[in-house]
Amino acid sequence: MYKVKVFVTLRESVLDPQGTVVKNSLHSMNYSEVSDVRIGKYMELTIKKSERPVEEAVKEMCERLLANVVIEDYRFEIEEAVAQ
Repeated sequence: MYKVKVFVTLRESVLDPQGTVVKNSLHSMNYSEVSDVRIGKYMELTIKKSERPVEEAVKEMCERLLANVVIEDYRFEIEEAVAQ
């Protein structure tokens, strides 16, 4: 079994209006040291071992469903999980 952590964020070239709202709200709460906020998604997948390499499967999942590759970047971390 593998535990996969997937992080999806907007590309740097894409405006992040939600991040701007959060930044402005933090400033209004006197957290003026915050200079930028980018909002993203975090997912955890548990994947059974198979003949297919887990990296290949996760990359395909990200590109087909989990991320919009036109406007989002993704990265993932794979760790071996102990079956319960």
